[in-house]
Amino acid sequence: MSLYSEIGGDAAVSVAVDIFYRKVLQDERINRFFDDVDMEKQAQKQKAFLTMAFGGPHHYTGEDMRQGHARLVKMGLNDSHFDAVMEHIGATLKELNVPDHLIAQAAAIAESTRHDVLGK
Repeated sequence: MSLYSEIGGDAAVSVAVDIFYRKVLQDERINRFFDDVDMEKQAQKQKAFLTMAFGGPHHYTGEDMRQGHARLVKMGLNDSHFDAVMEHIGATLKELNVPDHLIAQAAAIAESTRHDVLGK
């Protein structure tokens, strides 16, 4: 069974992304990176990406991680910001009572994007 199915499918991913972005937008360490972002559109892209990354039925059609975050890297995006995002991913899944072993799987998937997101 895919991580996508184990955490609850489309409904769970949708709720998780909404909670995650609420946390991100309240975090002064990272919210500046979203100042000029259409958050509704951003949430839809993130839901599609996570669905794909977690083994769900949809296919993400957005930019690759390196291209999609290049503008943010120019704004100073670095490991400390990525760590803050990772915190919010874990806290969101914890809030949704996702079991720890599934949170670890989700975190490993997110962590695997670090170098591309940061343009390394």
